[in-house]
Amino acid sequence: MRNMALHPALSFLLPFTNWLPNIDKRDLRADLIAALTGAIVVLPQGVAFATIAGMPPEYGLYAGMVPAIIAALFGSSKHLVSGPTTAASVVLFSALSVYAAPGSPDYVILALTLTFMVGVFELALGLARMGALVNFISHSVVIGFTAGAATLIAAKQLKHFFGIEMDSGGHLHEIIFNFSQQLQQINPWVTGVALVTLFSGIAFKRWFPRMPYMIAAMLTGSILSVLLDTWFGHATTQIPNVGALPATLPPLSAPHLSLQHVKDLAPTALAVTLFALTEAVSIGRSLAARGGYRIDGNQEFIGQGLSNIAGAFFSGYVATGSFNRSGLNYQSGAKTPLASIFAALILMVIVLLVAPYAAYLPKAAMAGILFLVAWGLIDFKEISHILKSSKRETAVLMVTMLSAMFLELEFAIFAGVLLSLVLYLERVSKPNIVTRVPDHRLYKHAFSSDPDLPECKQLKIIRIDGSLFFGSVNHLQERFDRIRTNHPDKKHLAIIASGINFVDLQGSHALVEEAKRRQDSGGKLYLINVKEKLWDSLEKSGDLDVIGDRNIFQSKNAALHAIYHKLNKSVCETCENHIFQECRNKN
Repeated sequence: MRNMALHPALSFLLPFTNWLPNIDKRDLRADLIAALTGAIVVLPQGVAFATIAGMPPEYGLYAGMVPAIIAALFGSSKHLVSGPTTAASVVLFSALSVYAAPGSPDYVILALTLTFMVGVFELALGLARMGALVNFISHSVVIGFTAGAATLIAAKQLKHFFGIEMDSGGHLHEIIFNFSQQLQQINPWVTGVALVTLFSGIAFKRWFPRMPYMIAAMLTGSILSVLLDTWFGHATTQIPNVGALPATLPPLSAPHLSLQHVKDLAPTALAVTLFALTEAVSIGRSLAARGGYRIDGNQEFIGQGLSNIAGAFFSGYVATGSFNRSGLNYQSGAKTPLASIFAALILMVIVLLVAPYAAYLPKAAMAGILFLVAWGLIDFKEISHILKSSKRETAVLMVTMLSAMFLELEFAIFAGVLLSLVLYLERVSKPNIVTRVPDHRLYKHAFSSDPDLPECKQLKIIRIDGSLFFGSVNHLQERFDRIRTNHPDKKHLAIIASGINFVDLQGSHALVEEAKRRQDSGGKLYLINVKEKLWDSLEKSGDLDVIGDRNIFQSKNAALHAIYHKLNKSVCETCENHIFQECRNKN
């Protein structure tokens, strides 16, 4: 039965009740086919992402199981697939490798703790209805962070790509320096396997787009590694392998919420929360737009939060929306979130069957795959567009990207967001203020900003486009001072306020102060085309009485007619500009 009416509270607490009862056989079949494709793709990706994160390889698969099911049940997107991602994996490695050796039991405990904290933050933001928070992370921050993270992914795989022993921790310049010191140790057998994997992946993706290129490339590299070991002996090639994965379902686990761990991981958890939510909601909105439906950002926050909380107890690490798997899910014809649930269940079956064969998977092949992943993450087209379009967005992009490469990854997100906000505040703190004059050449003598047009000798007319708040008050007052200094004979000032959407207490006080100065000098301050919000703000603050409601007009004609009668007529008699219709009628 379709379109069942549900109680709003039930829809909020159990969002899957909105779609689960309405599934029919066609939806079920489409979701099953999409799930099979998704489960196959996540197998090499999960192992690759876990390698990036410094986690045991099986944890990348576990992160695509229970967390994916919970996110699908409690989110609002039909196509979003949650699980491990490259960006989250790189941040995890960057943050945790300072406190414990990657892959060690202590490291895994820290990862589980961080995952739980991220889940709690996400859930709290969702319950607080803070879904709009992700809007403060601009597109340029996401593009810059992803490009920086992708560069780090490739750099950290240099040791496996070339078969050398080196410290791959630290920032980009440290990794490059360490690599340059070990060039003489490059293993040509390992490098050969990595290059064949890399180029075969490119070839499969270009000439056989229907084939899962990552799996095909990984199989190619693994077969070559086995052949080389057979022909020349492992003692000669020394090609290291990933090792067999445990053929088990996700074991139970638990975070360790000591005061020291919480203190150490809180900044990283907050940064990962912001980026993970931005990634998930952005992907969800993009696919929803294609699919002709809308998602609830707050519900996605809740779904992602519950997903990571569950992951911390089922041997997963930080999961968020995956662009690759979500896009594949949509392209494969998925109709409901059940496709994500089926994919996670099928992945469990696959792990039980094929996990032992990971013993034949060379680390060089994984490095080649991750080089492909890193390259695909860098959106060269969008970077080029940003560089050409906006200096402000270019600054945000470069700061975020360079911070990701040469500073801490979690700091890169904060730096990008902070710079975005600073540039935004700098822009809105300087509202556009232009001089306006009635133009007799235009229909009904509409206002114009033509600098060659004559102005009234007693009245200055300006238009303000932008909100008047504490950050823009100084700019506004400086402009008022400049007008009084440059035009001392113009006692009257009229402000066209149709472009003012908001005014705070300091902004309204600035208008009052100017009104008082004009009145003391024998003139007046007038407001024209005042919006309802501006009127209400001035009225609540009591400043409307000071300006005078008789000096506020809702149309240009009414304003000019009233202001004309307040001008000094002795000055008008010697004026030859006649810019107002009233001036011409008088003459």
